Amino acid sequence: MTLVDTTPSPDAALSRRPGSARFLWLLVVLAVLAALMATSVAIGSRGVGWSDIVAALGGSSNTIEEAAVTKRIPRTVLAVVVGAALGLAGAVMQGVTRNPLADPGVLGINMGASLAVVVGLAWFGLFTATSIIWTAITGAALAAVFVHAVGSLGRGGATPLKLALAGAATSAALVSFLTAIALPRGDIAEGVQSWEVGGVGGASFATITPVLPFLLAGAAISILSARSLNSLALGDELAAGLGERVVLVRAVAAGGSVLLCGAATAVAGPIGFVGLVVPHLCRLLVGVDHRWLLPFSALTGACLLTAADVLGRIVARPAEVDVGIITALIGAPFFIAIVRRQKVREL
Repeated sequence: MTLVDTTPSPDAALSRRPGSARFLWLLVVLAVLAALMATSVAIGSRGVGWSDIVAALGGSSNTIEEAAVTKRIPRTVLAVVVGAALGLAGAVMQGVTRNPLADPGVLGINMGASLAVVVGLAWFGLFTATSIIWTAITGAALAAVFVHAVGSLGRGGATPLKLALAGAATSAALVSFLTAIALPRGDIAEGVQSWEVGGVGGASFATITPVLPFLLAGAAISILSARSLNSLALGDELAAGLGERVVLVRAVAAGGSVLLCGAATAVAGPIGFVGLVVPHLCRLLVGVDHRWLLPFSALTGACLLTAADVLGRIVARPAEVDVGIITALIGAPFFIAIVRRQKVREL
């Protein structure tokens, strides 16, 4: 008599939406992203026409309007890249910790990267883009390890609520340290205060290019962890029974997420709540299968940050509101709603 294993695979157990619906949502998100990128290039303190946009895309900057478009193009690219990185990092963090409150900002990882960069600038004279990126990644990793260690103390281990509280306390402490280091240094204080808010203004391809390899590496690690994250979603014991090395899977996936957070923070500052809001929205569209959730989170994160940047240019014309402020205004009420309406002990 032949025994047939009828135990569903992790991917099958988590795939509850038809592929056609997911593919349709993919087309919708891509169309929205394309429209937002076009809007980002077209809208600013100075109005431009499509002829100016076409001319700027062709390399011309002979008029003020064309020069304005030339500056908006790298800004738009940076918003897309950073938004995708933070959205993907948030989805991975929530999968690794099985914590609906997980987010680079909530868990203090962004502030760890920020403090490391400020320490490097103030005390070690960092000046190259690569050294700043590596410093930010190191700070993000140290903050992640510290928050997880503190959140694991006591009964029950690292519950979602304990991790969120540990992250909030760590963020507050790191902000104080950062301020204490930067304020006495007049040569870097103004730049640090502006960068600490989080934004994509003043971007150039010269600042974007060095960070791309780090973001691509983090994205690749994260996407390749999708199947293992599906196994973790079924519980550690079942994941181990399915052949997953639970500790190794968590370490690798978390490493990809930290790489994304650190690199994104190095180039744009500590932008919060994108990694919290985006994965929850994407689960409504494509379900909890990480093979779909991770790429959708990247695309939706790019949409959210680009839209926030456009909104920041409109609400206070001719001045601008930094994108980090806009995402905080969106994400803070969302965070409160999750805490109030969900049972946050498990994802």
